[in-house]
Amino acid sequence: MMTRMSAMLPINTRGMWIGTFHGLCNRMLRAHHRDAHLPATFQILDVADQLASIKRLLKAAGIDDEKYPPKQVQNFINGAKEEGLRANDVEAHDGFQRRLAEIYALYQDQCDREGVVDFAELLLRSYELLQRHAPVREHYQRRFRHILVDEFQDTNRLQYRWLRLLAGGGAAVLAVGDDDQSIYAFRGANVGNMADFERDFSHPEVIRLEQNYRSHGHILDAANALIENNEGRMGKNLWTDQGHGEPVRVVESLSDAAEAQWVVGEIQALIADGKSRHEIALLYRSNAQSRVLEHTLFSAKIPYKVYGGLRFFERQEVKHALAYLRLMENPHDDTAFSRVVNFPARGIGARTLENLADAARQGNTSLYGAVARVAGKGGANLAQFVGIIDRMRFGTQNLPLPEIVSVMLEDSGLTAHYKLEKEGAERLENLDELVNAAAAFNADEPVDPELQADVLTPLAAFLSHAALEAGDNQANEGQDAVQLMTIHASKGLEFEAVFVTGLEEGLFPHENSILEQSGLEEERRLMYVAITRARERLYLGFAQTRMLHGQTRYPLRSRFLDELPAPALKWITPKVSRVDEASYDRASAWRDSAWPERTRSAPARPAAHQGYAGGSQAGIEVDGQVFSIGQAVEHARFGEGVILALQGSGTQAQAQIRFAQAGTKTLALGVAKLTPR
Repeated sequence: MMTRMSAMLPINTRGMWIGTFHGLCNRMLRAHHRDAHLPATFQILDVADQLASIKRLLKAAGIDDEKYPPKQVQNFINGAKEEGLRANDVEAHDGFQRRLAEIYALYQDQCDREGVVDFAELLLRSYELLQRHAPVREHYQRRFRHILVDEFQDTNRLQYRWLRLLAGGGAAVLAVGDDDQSIYAFRGANVGNMADFERDFSHPEVIRLEQNYRSHGHILDAANALIENNEGRMGKNLWTDQGHGEPVRVVESLSDAAEAQWVVGEIQALIADGKSRHEIALLYRSNAQSRVLEHTLFSAKIPYKVYGGLRFFERQEVKHALAYLRLMENPHDDTAFSRVVNFPARGIGARTLENLADAARQGNTSLYGAVARVAGKGGANLAQFVGIIDRMRFGTQNLPLPEIVSVMLEDSGLTAHYKLEKEGAERLENLDELVNAAAAFNADEPVDPELQADVLTPLAAFLSHAALEAGDNQANEGQDAVQLMTIHASKGLEFEAVFVTGLEEGLFPHENSILEQSGLEEERRLMYVAITRARERLYLGFAQTRMLHGQTRYPLRSRFLDELPAPALKWITPKVSRVDEASYDRASAWRDSAWPERTRSAPARPAAHQGYAGGSQAGIEVDGQVFSIGQAVEHARFGEGVILALQGSGTQAQAQIRFAQAGTKTLALGVAKLTPR
């Protein structure tokens, strides 16, 4: 930014202050360290250093780090500081919060003694400096007569209060932002700052930058119509002179796996049309959704890159879970043992592990085999860990693979550990997706009884599959690759073609946001960001069934789809109103509709016994039971129903069934346990 400013302006820019809020606050505190009660050489703690400092404090104070996990303490302290609160300002509603406030005070005393500040402290200490020292405040108010703030919609409450103090002397303030793209409430961003700014600074004019140079008209029409459903907006209407372009394509798939297959088919068609892979992006609301997409891209040998994150099987929580599974399959796996022996924390320190390694070398055995040789408290803690592994090993021998994974997540303590983290919800979603991966592997890739009998257990085969997917197909640096990312990570980026998947109630909008107006509106802003990433092509997808927690769920499609303007959309599959979803005869709709419009990748229309079709001649045999269209069946949850349509064969077989009470559902015949009537 400094280079660009210097090139644009005829004046010397060295006297200007240009930087982030934290950077400018650091500069101010360096200049006035005495007034801020800081040493001249104060050091800044990054996130990892701050966490280590908190751990050290808890240990020195004899505070139970299981009852008060260091990560939770860190989040509490930073959250309070971002609200402008010192420890004695925090309103404690119970004993737990009072104790957290006491730890906050101890932590701050420790930082002051050591002459260090964390990131949140930079802003809070600078705000207090301006608030309490009139000479310092007046100096900067006289010095800075013009202030420009970019990405204003992402500012938090304390940053806004700091800005008001800095500009309080009558400075001209220009704030550039888009309230429709405020999507970081979980980081403390306050979308209300923009409306407060307009009121507090009494600006006579709001300049709306409405011409869009990225997207074609239909994409912008969809974005405008969607965001109009939010209340209290400053208001704008995006337009372009590039023409309407192609309509937004909407596709309903039978399942999340079918949705991924559709996405990959379209990607192959786009590449055949000359699109570069790096100009194609797959966006999703939750990181856990990437697993099915990654698997399908991997199977199709399409290079991909996860932008701003890790591939599914490389994520920390997934690797921890896989390490436990590896120990359940082979307790002498020292690499897996070392990874999780003290995760979650169970009081096994570096000295104990050194003793264990020495005992293993002396006895020429594995770490697992050497546990009995370690004495004292450390040895007792190691024995407790081995007991957990053994109970999981022997207690899950006769369970299906998805249940083995579920039991491991609970008994290992991983689920309980991540429930305590502020941002643990996403990690828990990834662990749930690991259960889904096990269920999908169980159904789609059974162990070959002729080739692998008595060689690989289902768990061993699944671990081999996970290792292969983790070690392959991620694009090398600079290689042309499809881009995968969460919608949050996509902000500020743009692509020729964008796929937004998983547009279902509970997933997008997320279930945690649906009950609150502010939460739902932030989800809508997130959808607005997703739509406006696309330049030429935008694809929206949702599924009738999706694997969640290892079970098949039947979600409604997202309300956001019904907020988009019909003239801007092209439904590749037949549209059913959300009101009539429960009673609509999809079988006839699929018979009468055109198949997806792909010039290169569209399959031929299937025969009656392969796909959705009417007529009594269509039948599928699954586990010795023959299912046919028109047959009456009963389901344990949905009650009595009639088969409307059939698709696939073997483990891929699915049936469309109209239930008297539950409406029309699509079920996998291999797991639905239907009873003929």
